[in-house]
Amino acid sequence: MTIHIAEGDIAARTRAIVADLRFLEGPLLPILHEVQQEFGYVPQEAMPVIAEELNLSRAEVHGVVTFYHDYRDHPAGRHVLKLCRAEACQSMGGDALAERVKALLGIDFHQTTLDGGVTLEPVYCLGLCACAPAVMLDGEVYGRVDDQTAAELVAEARR
Repeated sequence: MTIHIAEGDIAARTRAIVADLRFLEGPLLPILHEVQQEFGYVPQEAMPVIAEELNLSRAEVHGVVTFYHDYRDHPAGRHVLKLCRAEACQSMGGDALAERVKALLGIDFHQTTLDGGVTLEPVYCLGLCACAPAVMLDGEVYGRVDDQTAAELVAEARR
């Protein structure tokens, strides 16, 4: 599934978002969150607009978008499955879990299934270190995920 938005529409909608939030202290992150909320990702066409409106370089805006894992530069699937890759989760079987989920979905990290149903993303700590390994499906966090739970979550996301 590909969504096409006219470049002029992206620029106009981005300018409106910036106008609403530019007077916050440190407005770049809230603006990027709002742009992603609006489009489902941060379009390349939005970055120069944000840079110009905030008197930043395009490199500064691009650097923030690429630094933080929550920002996307392309649309995600209908469901987003995030696997914790931090040390606590790795020590409790996170690597094997990641391989299992990749095999179930037929994709790697930062990819979306061909039907546009599921995007798989690595994250570095979901805050459930005591309940490792942890995953997040569409904003809901699950701890102590085993092969069976992983298969159930993948099945749920594929519906």
